Amino acid sequence: MPTGPEDVLRILESVKDPEVPVISIVELGIVRGAEVSGDTVRVDITPTYSGCPAMRTIEEEVVLTLKAHGFREVTVRTVFQPAWTTDWIGEDARQKLREYGIAPPGPAELMVPIQLGRTMPRQACPFCGSADTATRSEFGSTACKSLHFCNACHQPFEHFKAI
Repeated sequence: MPTGPEDVLRILESVKDPEVPVISIVELGIVRGAEVSGDTVRVDITPTYSGCPAMRTIEEEVVLTLKAHGFREVTVRTVFQPAWTTDWIGEDARQKLREYGIAPPGPAELMVPIQLGRTMPRQACPFCGSADTATRSEFGSTACKSLHFCNACHQPFEHFKAI
């Protein structure tokens, strides 16, 4: 029987993000903590953004996974402070994103000046590393990603937006 928060985090490494299944919800940085009391556990999670459609699925997977590891009662609490940032994604997870074909986010900016026109910088291709890329759409398969094309290797790829 898992006894502490560290055990819970280790177990939750097996719960993958439904939109990017190569990284866990722990690696993504949305698991904020856990409290264990006997066979009861509460897990705090922070959504990547307030309208993230994957949160319900993530909550269900957390409950199922922890119950399968012996917890009788599992509560998932959504916390919004501090707000999630892509800075919480570790370097190992960023490498997994590259290997999966998604350009990882750069550092999140605290203040973004308002500019007219396209402001997104060119993203390095996760396949060949070239910076000779073009943005095809501000939105990819989900709102948190954008769609790009590499002019060097001719591969389309997504970029995980920094927020």
